[in-house]
Amino acid sequence: MSIKIEMLRCFVTVVAQGSLAEAANALGRTASAVSMMLKQLEDHIGAPLFETARKSRLTPLGRQVLDEARREIEHFDRTVAAIDGLAKAERGQVRLAVTPSIAQSILPPILRRYVQAHPDVRIDIRDADSAQIEQDIRSEAADIGISSLGPVEGYECTKLFSDRFGVICRGDHRLARDWDRLTWADLEGETFIANGLCSQIKDERFRPVLARSRLMVRNTTSLLGLVRAGVGVTVVPRLVVEGVLGDLVFLPLQDTSAKRDVWMITQPRHLLGPAAGAMVAEIQATEFPKSPPQTSSWLK
Repeated sequence: MSIKIEMLRCFVTVVAQGSLAEAANALGRTASAVSMMLKQLEDHIGAPLFETARKSRLTPLGRQVLDEARREIEHFDRTVAAIDGLAKAERGQVRLAVTPSIAQSILPPILRRYVQAHPDVRIDIRDADSAQIEQDIRSEAADIGISSLGPVEGYECTKLFSDRFGVICRGDHRLARDWDRLTWADLEGETFIANGLCSQIKDERFRPVLARSRLMVRNTTSLLGLVRAGVGVTVVPRLVVEGVLGDLVFLPLQDTSAKRDVWMITQPRHLLGPAAGAMVAEIQATEFPKSPPQTSSWLK
């Protein structure tokens, strides 16, 4: 018969309580059951652990076994607690791959709630473009991806919200004076700075604007820096510039079809651990912002 953790727990309890009767009471067992379990442990070891039948004094071997038994019980209990924590999403890891604008504007309140509910879960966040996020999901380098790449076959896909495009320009730019009537035609003659998100605009009236552009900037900070310097104007979804406009303005377009759809893509459910599953539930329960009305109160 192999040594079982309950044998060690029984032995340690008898030593701590000083008698079979007290140990039986602490363990919720009968004294005869405790005595039998101790005998099985001694039979396996091949030597007595107590000097007398009263179990009041340990043999030299018993003292050594006691130290090892305590360590093993502590390790076992930690392991069980860790497994329970993983199963209850109290521990574990969640790997997120998100676009920079999502990481900046949408993710913080979600993470705040999640961390409060799951303080021992490790969260690994990688910000990347949509193509890289899809690659991370397919290679299983990420559990959850949030981007505008759209549904991916074979994965769990949830549309979270739509984000309207608008023109970004300086506050003193001529376009800022006619923000409530802005159309693609108003960009005629402007130096247009293209960016990676422009490919998501399908309106045929935008194509000439994009075709005339001689500048392509993919980094948002660099993009806004050029606009701020008066090099030109650009178009981005509203959340890309949430909280970072400064002296720039976001001008809504009359073309309401110019928007990006933001999706959550996750590994198939059977590949998601409890911690990642809890993050998915937190994201799905979030009330995301809707496209605001075309008023000037939120442009700057």
